[in-house]
Amino acid sequence: MRSRTARRVFVPLLSLLVGLLVVPGGPAAHAESAAEAPAGDRAATARAAQQLTVPGLDDVRGHLTLPTRGGFGTSVTWRSDKPRTIGTTGLVHRPAHGAGPETVKLTATLARGSARATKRFAATVRELPRERTYTGYAFSYFTGEGTANGEQIRMALSRGDDPLRWRELNGGAPVLSSGLGTKGLRDPFIIRSPEGDKFYQIATDLRMYGNGNWDQVQRTGSKSIMVWESTDLVNWTGERLVKVAPDTAGNTWAPEAYYDDTLNAYVVFWASKIYAADDPQHTGSTYNKMMYATTRDFRTFSEPKVWNDPGYSVIDSTVIRDGSTYYRFTKDERDPSSGTPCSKFITAEKSDDLRSPAYDFVADCIGRGSVNQGEGPTVFKSNTEEKWYLFIDEFGGRGYIPFETTDLDSGTWTMSKNFELPASPRHGTVLPVTAEEYGRLLGAYPAKASIADATVPGTDESSERPAGRADAELEGSR
Repeated sequence: MRSRTARRVFVPLLSLLVGLLVVPGGPAAHAESAAEAPAGDRAATARAAQQLTVPGLDDVRGHLTLPTRGGFGTSVTWRSDKPRTIGTTGLVHRPAHGAGPETVKLTATLARGSARATKRFAATVRELPRERTYTGYAFSYFTGEGTANGEQIRMALSRGDDPLRWRELNGGAPVLSSGLGTKGLRDPFIIRSPEGDKFYQIATDLRMYGNGNWDQVQRTGSKSIMVWESTDLVNWTGERLVKVAPDTAGNTWAPEAYYDDTLNAYVVFWASKIYAADDPQHTGSTYNKMMYATTRDFRTFSEPKVWNDPGYSVIDSTVIRDGSTYYRFTKDERDPSSGTPCSKFITAEKSDDLRSPAYDFVADCIGRGSVNQGEGPTVFKSNTEEKWYLFIDEFGGRGYIPFETTDLDSGTWTMSKNFELPASPRHGTVLPVTAEEYGRLLGAYPAKASIADATVPGTDESSERPAGRADAELEGSR
């Protein structure tokens, strides 16, 4: 919008003053924009260098996103004094376990026209962790929109190494809440980095408590996902709301991720209804498709692409890899009245390419006969045997119900017996954990701890018990 003072027309003084004060994009706004945009290439590169940042350099545990574009139309190139540790494209090769951390100096050169400016950064690259042995499981979930705090993140810990028996952490109260976006958290998902000592937790930015208008939240819902990061599964930092869906999306549901070592990046996927570009109010008719984008740091994402569009609505995909094959489990979101027998149940597919838009069919109707309807699958492998578990959320009913198989290719899943899950667990993640991680979680939430919970079978008992806590203290705190 041009400044009103630039128009060659007569304007009464009072009207001009009002215009200066209240019109967005008027002279005051343009003066601010002019002050923000440096005049000339030299000033622009200097200002862009001041603004350039790379988050997380004090604790590097994975590949970095090194910007190639700076502010004010500048380009950015990089130099590293130890390119074998951090390359100029951000690829990181960590020191071996026991070698200690390594400091790397990075230099960014910003250019516009003939002007150049540099900025230097120091990065601390942590040594690789020791090899991992999993001896228990952590469970992140929400409990539903029926209560004011049901759309916040809760956690549970397996009783020993048994994925069918659980104890709630923090007395069953939420361990993570949101102060951003809708302030609701659903469908939490935790992914462990390929190196093993960094975790990201992502969740749907959606609050349905007191709302109930499922149609509206798929037209004008959030285009972002909630993100946290942690190195210990207890302390979650860097809370942020990151836009991943296109402007044509009406919602961004149930984000999950899997690491693609052919890209050296995470593939993050979610469900969105995509509306026509000429329908900015999203009033038309469409359906949910599975979308994906890639990222190294859960801050900067590639442009989203369609991942799974079978011609009807699908949501809630989850993935596990066995050998060279990726197995994908997805909810068929079609209305049961459509006459499709497997609507509102889980479909299994497989592919050798994680990002392929065409997976091969394995099975459908998974869960039918054991649950009334199912969504939000989470899949994980047993720590102790060649067996996989698939938890299916019987929404509107019991919440998660566990199923198991010894053959992912068979598509046959049997409902587990004698399970004890947390109260009302809904769509979430089960994550295998080490003895150290198990003990750390147990020590962080000791209010319900007991001697039985404090020991993981097959591990040293003392390594699982919170430091400085006697057996009597644990037993007496129940």
